[in-house]
Amino acid sequence: MLYAILGDIHSNFEALEAVLAETKKAGVDEILSVGDVVGYAAEPGLCIKTMREVASIVVAGNHDYCVVNKTDIEYFNPEAKEAVLWTLKHLSQDESLYLSSLPLVIEKDNITLVHGSLHFPELFAYIRTFYDAELCFRGLKNEVCFVGHSHVPITIMRDSTIRAVTDPEVSLLKIPKAIINVGSVGQPRDRNPKAGYVLYDTEKKLVKFKRVEYDIVKASEKIIRAGLPTFNAERIRWGI
Repeated sequence: MLYAILGDIHSNFEALEAVLAETKKAGVDEILSVGDVVGYAAEPGLCIKTMREVASIVVAGNHDYCVVNKTDIEYFNPEAKEAVLWTLKHLSQDESLYLSSLPLVIEKDNITLVHGSLHFPELFAYIRTFYDAELCFRGLKNEVCFVGHSHVPITIMRDSTIRAVTDPEVSLLKIPKAIINVGSVGQPRDRNPKAGYVLYDTEKKLVKFKRVEYDIVKASEKIIRAGLPTFNAERIRWGI
């Protein structure tokens, strides 16, 4: 089975459209998502509609839950808060119900999907240290856990020790447990503005981190025209 795992789309339809075109060329069997379909950018409704059509699994991100009042906006930075409030006004009732229905964790085919960490997933904690990773590993029943949230692609592996790599391809054949941060479709933060996602071949146990060029200028102009924070437009230009 060849999965494409997407995360942190953040209402950036140009990025999502480009990534989906690449997944089609790759011949993926299913598309999965680790959440945050909305937030920051200008086309939440179109991104929701598209993901409902193409993804077999979508788990909730903190932005998805915040726009439907299932998590506290006070934890958000000013630009994120403004985008949440803007998004709330631009969602239909059906779109809000969809986001509200998203689960925090899903397991499938020896894979676990969660937005932040399996350690109290409702808190949307970041995995930034090996200790954070260990807390997530303790809750991991399957071989691989796909996450998002930090917008930075990385593989964290645990065998006799915990270690992390940023290689574009990673074999998990001899790795008992791994956490894969799939990066971000719509707002990468690793100083590479190209849209990011992951391919995972369950037979080969091979992870491939993919980057895709898209019309960043068009996406950033939409953010500004919508009246969203200018910083949200600038950061997608620079991948920060």
